[in-house]
Amino acid sequence: MPKMQELVLSLCRIAVLLLVAYVAGAVWAHFEAPGMIFPRPPVTYELTPDYLQLTAPDGVKLAARHWPNSTAKYTMLYFHGNYEQLGSVNDHLAQFVAAGYAVFAVDYHGYGRSGGTPSEAGLYADAETAYDYLRTKLGVPAERIVIFGYSLGAGPGVELARRHPAAGLVMQGAFVSAYRVLTRIPLFPGDIFVNIAKVPELKLPILVIHGTADEVVPFWHSEKLYSAILAPKSRLFVAGGTHAGLADFTGPRYWEELKKFTNSL
Repeated sequence: MPKMQELVLSLCRIAVLLLVAYVAGAVWAHFEAPGMIFPRPPVTYELTPDYLQLTAPDGVKLAARHWPNSTAKYTMLYFHGNYEQLGSVNDHLAQFVAAGYAVFAVDYHGYGRSGGTPSEAGLYADAETAYDYLRTKLGVPAERIVIFGYSLGAGPGVELARRHPAAGLVMQGAFVSAYRVLTRIPLFPGDIFVNIAKVPELKLPILVIHGTADEVVPFWHSEKLYSAILAPKSRLFVAGGTHAGLADFTGPRYWEELKKFTNSL
């Protein structure tokens, strides 16, 4: 019996240590995750006349840019990744114009020349601000807007598609949720940008793009997201494709598949 009591006591101690470790991990995730999810790169642009300043609901000024295209049927409302800002995506977004689209993009709170500090709720509000400007100030109807969320940008993109009409949604390099990029399974409470819980609600057509060798957001994220989508859907899964530079890696097929998707809307 004493041996059994010692065994039970040892197991209780182990359970307590595991619980303490879990609580410590949850606290760490709560306070440290934002710094990992929202790393801002150096600013590489000035607020020249090419750029706009939008006013967020909290009064913060957001930098934005419009790439018009008089021949375009659709405007890509582009939400960039977490280590990007308008200056670093300028050349990439010019490729969308060359492919026949107009583009509108915004820097989130704390990114580029935008003021404030980023947060999940802040990014959702930034997406709303950009959408409203595109609709009311630039006069682009909802049925001519394609929401494009790259990596982190899929979070505000999915949330915006839940709340407002649009012609379609493109998710590239998206994750099922922010914390699960590192943990794979849901370990800690307070996870953010939980896209996997939202995509089944979407009604608009969706294109999912991902490289199978993505070293930042593993490919399985888009596999799960694609399976969870109930709306009309298509996919471009690029064999050997990585996270950054996927359009250049894929070549003409990338733009052909994107055009096929937008032609189907």
